[in-house]
Amino acid sequence: MAADPTSAVAALSALIGELPAELREQALTHSSWTERRIDSFERLAFLGDSVLGLSVATDLFERFDATDSGGLTKIHNQAVSGVSCAEVGRQLGVPEMLRANEPDDVTAAIPAEILLDGERPLPEATEALIGACYLAFGFERTAVAVAAAFEPRIELAAETRIDFKSALQELLARRGARVSYEVIAATGPPHRRTFEVAAIVDSERVGSGEGRSKKAAEQIAAEQALAQLGG
Repeated sequence: MAADPTSAVAALSALIGELPAELREQALTHSSWTERRIDSFERLAFLGDSVLGLSVATDLFERFDATDSGGLTKIHNQAVSGVSCAEVGRQLGVPEMLRANEPDDVTAAIPAEILLDGERPLPEATEALIGACYLAFGFERTAVAVAAAFEPRIELAAETRIDFKSALQELLARRGARVSYEVIAATGPPHRRTFEVAAIVDSERVGSGEGRSKKAAEQIAAEQALAQLGG
């Protein structure tokens, strides 16, 4: 049975509450809210993405000892996707934290409400808070809290292992439409490449995803597209 989402995030929520004020504020600062981009949450989100990935990977490795690497990868990609990060972020109250941290004296600042309508700011702020917890409390304590917070998402991924690309294709076929995938960015060294892929339907971008391979990124983009299209 999947864990209760409210109780699942309790440990991570407590860690966030214990963060030093300056570190917590940076984790909740969008790049348009500060004069120097490096003072925003972007660097912490970069770190938090890796902490999240390793925390969940370690949990999966220990728990699913009869699952091969391919199966673990599918569960992992779904459990740490942008959609999952956004869901956990909402349970943690990250939207409310961003609204509370919104500056009122920066002319070029993008309002929190507009940011929260986008695909990336909420997952990125959630990852940034995870990165901040890692810096403040170390990996072991943070990893336990992160794995617990993402437990419902891990359980859902383990139960379904949904092929989001096939599900999206079937949904669109019923509507007489088709999807294509476009690589919009590729970053990092050749041995550790990260791809960002967009799902395009009728010339409109309906989802995007990042992954260590194009296929993984396409799955996450398809998941976002399904959520947006009501699949």
